[in-house]
Amino acid sequence: MKVVVEKATEYILPLEGGINFRDMGGLETSEGGRIKQKILFRSGELSRLTREDKSFLDSLAIKSIFDYRRQAEAKLKPDPVIGQAVYERYSASVAENITNYNPEKTKDYYLQFTNERFLNSYGAMAIKNPAYKRLMEKLKIPEVHLPLIHHCSLGRDRTGVGAMIIQMTLGVPFDKILDDYLLSNQLLEPFYHKIFMKVAPHVSEDELNQFKHGFLLKPDYVTAAMNSILHHYGDIENYLLQEYGITTEIRKRIKDFCLG
Repeated sequence: MKVVVEKATEYILPLEGGINFRDMGGLETSEGGRIKQKILFRSGELSRLTREDKSFLDSLAIKSIFDYRRQAEAKLKPDPVIGQAVYERYSASVAENITNYNPEKTKDYYLQFTNERFLNSYGAMAIKNPAYKRLMEKLKIPEVHLPLIHHCSLGRDRTGVGAMIIQMTLGVPFDKILDDYLLSNQLLEPFYHKIFMKVAPHVSEDELNQFKHGFLLKPDYVTAAMNSILHHYGDIENYLLQEYGITTEIRKRIKDFCLG
């Protein structure tokens, strides 16, 4: 699956060691505004960043780095220090959420990645998740915590839901949120190839095809998160209020800071 988003490459940062690292700016809202550039960034893990990459990010005056990974993931590939940015890690992975992490990467680990598992995981991830609650506490005081980088391992699942919540708060229509989400498939193709090569010796051909089919991002996955929000709360406004305490006034203040 390939998704081509107009002018998408304009927002991919020139980082040698970046993984799916891009500026969230530029997306248009339903009211005609646009998310400002250089204030919100989404990414995969940061351990590969070069000295030049870190210097470039330091020049952007990054204030916050928000890591959705589990402790075991973060310990294996720790985030580097970037300027004066404050680092926080809140795992977005709760029980039965995405996959049960296993650094040994056995056959059973790989076979967890099914359509059904992802649909269930995305549906659960956006509801009462302490990681996103903390993320939105930061967004509620943008002048203190932005520019901000939020990331997981590949910057697609946990970061994808976090990005969706930020984008819906700013009034980005869901079709544009969906396009931005699916762009990760395009940007992660080299990593997908390596992952598939690594999995192949451990599984049968049919199992490998099953893994590939479940692992590639699909519109249904992030749609499951949105449908779960609407099922539990009825609309986005009630979701933002009940989950994060974001009133109409707070939302306007966030928009005033983040939109141009």
